[in-house]
Formats: sequence, C-alpha cells, structure tokens
Amino acid sequence: MNKSLALEKIRAFSPQIDKVGVEERVARFQTRSIKNESKMQGLKLALSMIDLTTLEGKDTPGKVKQMCYKAAHLHDAYPDLPTVAAVCVYPSMVRIAAQALKETQIQIASVSTAFPSGQAPLDVKIRDTEFAVAEGATEIDMVISRGKFLSGEYSYVFDEIAKIKECCGKARLKVILETGELATLDNVRKASDIAIYAGADFIKTSTGKIQPAATMQVTYVMLQAIKDYFDSTGKMIGMKPAGGISTAKLALHNLVMVNEILGPTWLTNEWFRFGASSLANDVLMQIGKSQTGIYQSADYFTID
Repeated sequence: MNKSLALEKIRAFSPQIDKVGVEERVARFQTRSIKNESKMQGLKLALSMIDLTTLEGKDTPGKVKQMCYKAAHLHDAYPDLPTVAAVCVYPSMVRIAAQALKETQIQIASVSTAFPSGQAPLDVKIRDTEFAVAEGATEIDMVISRGKFLSGEYSYVFDEIAKIKECCGKARLKVILETGELATLDNVRKASDIAIYAGADFIKTSTGKIQPAATMQVTYVMLQAIKDYFDSTGKMIGMKPAGGISTAKLALHNLVMVNEILGPTWLTNEWFRFGASSLANDVLMQIGKSQTGIYQSADYFTID
C-alpha cells in the first residue's frame, strides 16, 4: 500500500479509544489466576522474550561483555533455562556485543535515529542506522519524531520510518513511539497505525527514559492496532513493551493479554519482546522460589 492510501486509511479508520473501557479490560487481565505449572512455563517464556538492555552514557566494553555473558548464561544452577532473545545496546557497542555472542542465536539489537530524543536531521538518523547495521546489528530500535507527530505532520513521520526501514536491509525494525510523550491513547493508536503501515516489523512502547512507559493500557491499545492490521491484511507485526516492566508478575499479566488479544501464535520471541534491564533477575528469583521454596537474595544476581 502506498503512503497516500495508507494515511487516508489511517485517518478514516484509526479509532478513537474508550479510555474507561481500556482500563476495565486491562484490570481483568490483572486478576487472572495462573496455575503453578502454567506459571513456570510463563516465566521461562518471559525470559526467552527479553531484550536485555543497557543504554547509558557510562556503558563500557566491559559492561557490555558482562551483559552478553549473562544473556547466554542466565543462571548456571538451572541448565534448562532459555537464553534471552536479544541484547540491546548503542550503535558504538554493537561490534562488541556481536563478537561476544557470535556462537549463540541471541540477536543484536541497536537503538538508532538519535535515541532517545529523535531530535536530529534525517541524514544523521540514516547514518546512525547504517552504522549500526554495518557493525552487526540484526535488529534496529528507532524512535519516531514525536514533535512532528504532535504537530500533525503524520506524512513526515511515515516517510521517516519508511526510510529507516530501507536502511535496515535484513535487520528487523522496531519502531519506538515513546508513548509517555504522546499524551493520549488516541495518539498511541494513530502512531501505532502509522508505524505499522510505514513498514515496522515491531511496534515498541518506550525508550525507558520517559515515564509513564509501558503501561498495560498503552500496550493494550497497541496490541489492538496489531490485531486490526492482521485481520485486514493477514500480516503479523511484533510488539515490544519496554520501560517499567521489572517484575515477573507484570510480565505474566502482559503475556495473558497478548494471548487473549492476538492468540498463541504471538507467544514466541519472534513476535513479542520485553525491553528490560532488571526483569530477568526478578523472573530468575521467582523460578528459584518455585524450585527451592525460598527466595534468593538479589545480591546473588548481576545487575546487568
């Protein structure tokens, strides 16, 4: 579908969101009871869906290497655990991560497009993305231009996403909406539709730098956008809530929601991810509790 038809379709059919209805539906997902056997399966599934992330100005090669080791060896006491889905780093750290994980199936994700603000000229964003891909990134997490979106320049946002998608080559593109800056659920839905029609392989809530980030309400709205697109086209789009998902309980609530809205086909790390730096530790503590009956101290786990 060309841009003009896509934008026309979005203007005509991108629905207004019933905020009260969304909150009531999300509340029901949070009250579902999960049997112990299903809980263990869910915890391991959540681990396999994590993009283990470090995106700080103080990142060093040593820190990235340590995180990559953890990504591949989550807890040596439990040999049947999966690895995480990916590590996510700045473009300057991609080569280090790719080298550290070359013997694994773990994906190398890199943020780009002047993450986290997105406040840079398009040619800078293009070079940022091309550099990350050339260094070995297999996934790109771009940010949209929220200022342009909030000014109503939807065509600009669409074109920027489409151009970055071209730069990705074989790398999959995750489009970060930064929902905490979009103000309304109506805007979250419209931005989701623009990203999807412009070529996103995944839509992602947040950078993790702005609060609120990955609330279940915004994730619900984004999942509905994915469902509507799939119902219309038959094409699957991935989802990545990121920022603020730090507990196993919240991760399981999200998985229940994904299953009920999109179905079990999306319950793999090919189509669903958690962007997180601390979630893995809480999930590991819950797995340890289920197997030993006691919680291990957080001191037994590395921070990254």
